[in-house]
Amino acid sequence: MAATVGSALHWWAKTKGNQDALVVAGESLTYRQLQDWSSRIARTLVERGIERGQRVGVLGPNSLTWPVVALGVIKAGAVLIPLNPRFKPAELRKVVDDAGAVLVVTPEEFVATVEEARDLGSTFETLTFADIAALQDGEQDDFRVDIEPDEPTALLFTSGSTGLSKGVICTNRTLLNIVFEATLTEEGFRPGSTSLLVLPLVFTPGLVWGLIMTTVLGGTLVIEKELDPSRAATLLGEHKVQAIFGVPLIFDAISRAPEFADADLSSLRTAIVGGAAVAPALLKRWADKGVALRQIYGMTEAGGVATATLVAEAFDHPDSCGSGSIFTEIKVVRADGTEADPGEEGEILLRGPGVTPGYWNDEESTATALRGGWLHSGDLGTLDEAGRVKFVDRLKDLIITGGINISPVEIERVISEIPGVQEVAVIAASDDRFGETPAAIVTVAEGVDEATIVEHCDRLMADYKVPRYVVIRDEPLPRLPSGKLSKTAIRSEYRDVSERFEKVR
Repeated sequence: MAATVGSALHWWAKTKGNQDALVVAGESLTYRQLQDWSSRIARTLVERGIERGQRVGVLGPNSLTWPVVALGVIKAGAVLIPLNPRFKPAELRKVVDDAGAVLVVTPEEFVATVEEARDLGSTFETLTFADIAALQDGEQDDFRVDIEPDEPTALLFTSGSTGLSKGVICTNRTLLNIVFEATLTEEGFRPGSTSLLVLPLVFTPGLVWGLIMTTVLGGTLVIEKELDPSRAATLLGEHKVQAIFGVPLIFDAISRAPEFADADLSSLRTAIVGGAAVAPALLKRWADKGVALRQIYGMTEAGGVATATLVAEAFDHPDSCGSGSIFTEIKVVRADGTEADPGEEGEILLRGPGVTPGYWNDEESTATALRGGWLHSGDLGTLDEAGRVKFVDRLKDLIITGGINISPVEIERVISEIPGVQEVAVIAASDDRFGETPAAIVTVAEGVDEATIVEHCDRLMADYKVPRYVVIRDEPLPRLPSGKLSKTAIRSEYRDVSERFEKVR
């Protein structure tokens, strides 16, 4: 049996089967229970005709069932496709088609959405969480399909600057490499440790740094269905949590909860934050409780976390993101590929054992991103004399809201479908809570107003993609000599859009 996530789960079920593996809203599963239930799921999938390497989607919010299904899919030798429960049918259809998924497993309340998505394209099967619940009890079961370490285990879809979704390939080898590297420093994760997850399981932090990290290390993952700051502050002490990770708004919300002042954080050794800039006041609130928030830089293509500030440098260098990891290297290069001088801005490049082997069925994007042995991030940054990286801006035109990537091109395409819309540009607007939020700058004919645009977007896209600012203008948008819209000029003109205009929702 090759080194896989499934083999790690089998080991912990055999050696400490009575330890809690998952805790969700008062319910829990021991390692023995998790192993048996996920094995029955895997066996059922194979009996239903799911073949090794076929893609299986899992759609739904955080629950006790979701991670068990995910592990069952992996143990069946299939490729896990986490599906965002906030997707509208058209968005769901796009990812399912790109992945070539043959089955979607989902709670009953999402069946209508799944069926509507299925009606939009090629067919696929559906399995409900009720079917999965029927497999929870039974005899001990250690079923799993033997796969090779370099076979795809999961596809994590991330927005690209073209507006097209791209499936980042995760193999067992890359996942285990991420876990291995995360355990090698004193500040890292540890076997048997307890983590608190208040993020969705469907994204890289929840799946890789939550479920996979915990399963491989034989720890306990406390999963919240949604963020309740007061409850999260209490759980940190109640479960003697050793690791927590998330975007700044999560740490900010927890630190403002009344329970935070008296919360016992003495067990917390790993607190990593990323996805947006961290305010010094937020760092201080956690520091006053003895916790150093470590800022990270990473991307799905590099396993989520490529570098994190060392605890010893967290306060002296609050705007840096560390200098890489033991096996993950970072450099900054100029447009001609030569290395930038300290302090000089350039593109951030990465290489290391957790970097993806490529994008699913997308040789062109893979060749563009992975060149000369390095992952080209498309992000702008600097390195100081000590090699600490500082993120400056995105060369790609992504908006990051609450740590979630949004493609402006996707929103622009949806808005451009509205009769009467002449041209549209979507840019990032600053937001106190989410860091960034979409703002649509639109020229229209008569009869189209802000409400029309919001209503149309809300019908077709997840709510976090729907613009919170809509600016209707009479003059054409600025363009480059090539005829393309000049995003640089538009961003400059509306750099203070959140101050000049009222939110439309």
